[in-house]
Amino acid sequence: MQVFHHISSLREALAAERRAGKRIGFVPTMGNLHNAHLELVKIAQKNCDVVVTSIFVNPLQFGLNEDWDKYPRTLAADSVKLESVNCDYLFCPDEKEIYPNGMAEQTRVIVPTMTDVLCGASRPGHFEGVTTVVTKLFNIVQPDEAVFGIKDFQQLAVIRRMVEDLCIPIKITAGEIFREADGLAMSSRNGFITADERPRVAVLNRTLNGIKQQIEQGRRDFTVLIDEARAQVEAAGFRVDYINICNSRTLEMAAHDDREITILGAMYTQGARLIDNVSVVLGR
Repeated sequence: MQVFHHISSLREALAAERRAGKRIGFVPTMGNLHNAHLELVKIAQKNCDVVVTSIFVNPLQFGLNEDWDKYPRTLAADSVKLESVNCDYLFCPDEKEIYPNGMAEQTRVIVPTMTDVLCGASRPGHFEGVTTVVTKLFNIVQPDEAVFGIKDFQQLAVIRRMVEDLCIPIKITAGEIFREADGLAMSSRNGFITADERPRVAVLNRTLNGIKQQIEQGRRDFTVLIDEARAQVEAAGFRVDYINICNSRTLEMAAHDDREITILGAMYTQGARLIDNVSVVLGR
């Protein structure tokens, strides 16, 4: 695996791959890699000839009082994991390489839809930071295909909309949610869960799946379903950020006749904010 810290040298290496007719896949991450990240790399490998993984803890997408300072930086261990799955390129720039003029002066990319609800409501400016850095990374790597995990369902929807609106010639592929044995979605923030909380955190996934089953059985009283779900999570000792039942395409509150529905939830442990989602496609 070749490791690059600078845009110019990475571009030079990838230009040679393009001249050789290679299809380039890209997996952007913030590091602290786990098996779900490696599965995204494997998806990219199936579809492309060479794969680039980036590791950059993007300060622009962290708000005040969020965990940018304590977000784990584990580059050495991450490199070993990427080597183990035969990733071709690792791009790990520093902040000055990505924001040479400083973040305050950085041109921003704003997607005006789907960004002020769900995670966007509790994390103002978060998605502006995501779409700005992803656009920059897309311009740096210029991949044919980029792979994102569906655990961040809203992020995936926003990036797809951005790519469509800006006519960016990149295929966006979704990787399924990879879970622990009890159903907890794999996340870099799971390391902040305390030993006391760990047996209880799967309540979020169980609760969302419970809503899914109720909808499949014909319930359409979505507001009541949400209230019941919030009570279940709170009874397990966690604070709910949101639980919403949404149209899978628009992320607006689901209508009674919607057929593609995603149930999304976020909750707070003592040291982490966990998100999850499940989708359902109903027959006509």
